[in-house]
Order: sequence, then structure tokens, then C-alpha cells
Amino acid sequence: MADDLLLDVEELDVDYLGEHRNARACDKVSFTLHRGEILGVAGESASGKSTLLNALMRLQRPPAVIAGGAVRYHREDGTVVDLARVTEQRIRPLRWVDLSIVMQSAMACLNPVLRLGAQFDDVLVAHEPRLSAGQRRARAVELLEMVGITGDAVTKYPHELSGGMRQRSLIALAMACDPELVVMDEPTTAVDVVMQRQILEQILQLQEERGFAIIFVTHDLSLLLEMADRIAIMYAGRLVEVADGEDLVDGGLHPYAEGLRSAFPSVTGPQRTFTGIPGSPPNLLDLPPGCPFAPRCTLREDICDQVDPPLEHLGGGRLVACHVRSREAEERKAS
Repeated sequence: MADDLLLDVEELDVDYLGEHRNARACDKVSFTLHRGEILGVAGESASGKSTLLNALMRLQRPPAVIAGGAVRYHREDGTVVDLARVTEQRIRPLRWVDLSIVMQSAMACLNPVLRLGAQFDDVLVAHEPRLSAGQRRARAVELLEMVGITGDAVTKYPHELSGGMRQRSLIALAMACDPELVVMDEPTTAVDVVMQRQILEQILQLQEERGFAIIFVTHDLSLLLEMADRIAIMYAGRLVEVADGEDLVDGGLHPYAEGLRSAFPSVTGPQRTFTGIPGSPPNLLDLPPGCPFAPRCTLREDICDQVDPPLEHLGGGRLVACHVRSREAEERKAS
């Protein structure tokens, strides 16, 4: 599996610079991604998910800056590029060709004064300069049809398309140069549940046909349980649990992960009571001492208010940052 390593993120820090002090939106985030793998990233709003994706693509805007760590992209030719450190001139040719992104709000991402075909042209002229105008038009039609949109949409402006069609157009744009990795920032949030299901099925079908890896960000953990090979749970800019999707179906070990799982209904199975998570995420400029989740945690102990728990391996490829769960794992080993 090591030979299939695509992305190696090591202790990535992202700060939002302030006049008096900085807010750390991603704190020592580390994970790996292999070719063809689907990694889900879940968490509440303000947990650092979108900041992480923008940093991976080097699309963060001031006052956000990468303050430390590495994002190593392992190319098929064996070379390794640290996306956190290379110049803009070096990373620009990688976007769309090797790495692409699907943003959350299609109406904000598509240019409202350009027809859809012209927006495909922008990508193809930049990265496939040998294609003629006719070939670019044919490619745009092919990509749109691939996501279930008729080819005549190339002549339309974004406002002439439905919300679902605009979102699928962004997915088609991301596929324009057949990238190895597609990062998706809540691509189904702005559509209804029926369209959400259709878009999700198309994403999975495209991934199966083309074999690209996906990093899929959402606040809806139940969505990731259906599609992701592995799931990373973020809270206050940190990873608090990383596990196989199948393991999280049976419940999260970290109390925050379990709270996210219980906050969304299941389409199948018996009825259950939704518990949710009490309280609100912390202010990144005023984090509590110890574990940042402690003020909201049902398992809270004295040590939780004093020491920030590290992300530890608890067996079976599962990583959890929780004093209580780590102690329980040690007790099981000793018994």
C-alpha cells in the first residue's frame, strides 16, 4: 500500500493572522491518502475543514497562512512535491491536471457573465493548449454529459441552470484534465436531499470509472458513512478521530465523533433518539486549557481540563485523541 501513497500530510498548521494574535484553524493535522481512496472529513462549522482543503490546494487567502508542516504529493513518476512549500509558479500547473477542487457554492464559483462552455475553455486552454476550439467544445459536452447534463448547456449562463445542474457542472469542470485527486468542499450542501443523492451516486460512479482519490468534506457524518473508505473527524482545527468508515458505522470512540453520528437520522434500522452535542465550538482565540472538547464532553474527567490529549493509535488502524478512551484501551491490553 505504501507504493500507492498519493498524499502525505504531516503536522500541518494554518493560522489566521490577527492584529494582536493569531487563530490556529488547523493544528498539527496529519494523515495519508492513497490512490483511489475516499477520505471523508467531518465536523461542525468552524472546525477547520474548509481551511484544511484550501491549504492542501494552496488556495488559502490572507489572512490565512500555512504556518508549519508538510503536504507531500507523490506523483506517478516518483517525484515528491511539498505543496505547502513550493512556489505558486510550481503549483499552478498541478492544479486541474493532478489536483482539482469542487467548491461548496456553485453560483459563487461559476462566472455569472460567461457561458458554461467558456468556463470549460478557461481550464482547457490553460492545461490542454493543443486542443482546437472544436475539440474543447466537444470535451466540454462530453464532461457535462458524464454528469447527466445535456451538451447544449455549454451555451447557457449559470443562472439559466438549476442549483443541482450548477453543482454537477463544477464536478464536470474538476474532471476536465483527469486529475489523480479531487477535493470536494461540501458539494451537496446547497441542494435538496433528492439531488444530493443523485450527485453522490454520480461522484461514486465517476470515482469507480476513473480511479481518482477523493477528499470529501461535510458536516454530515451519515453521508460519509455511505461512501468513505476512511473518515477523519475534526474539532477546533484538530483531528480527534480517524477510522475506517465501517468502524464508525458502529459508533465513534471519541465522544465528539459519536455526537456527530447521533445528530443525523438513519434511513434504515430502528428509530432512535437524537442526542446531538450540547454547547458550541470554542473560540479559536480563546481555547480552553486541556482538551478543547472538554467543556461539551459527557466523559469529561479532571485530566481533560489540564492536558490536551494526543492523537493515539488504539488498534485496528484507529486513531483517537481522548484521555478516557486511551485509558480504556490500556486497561483492555492489561486485562
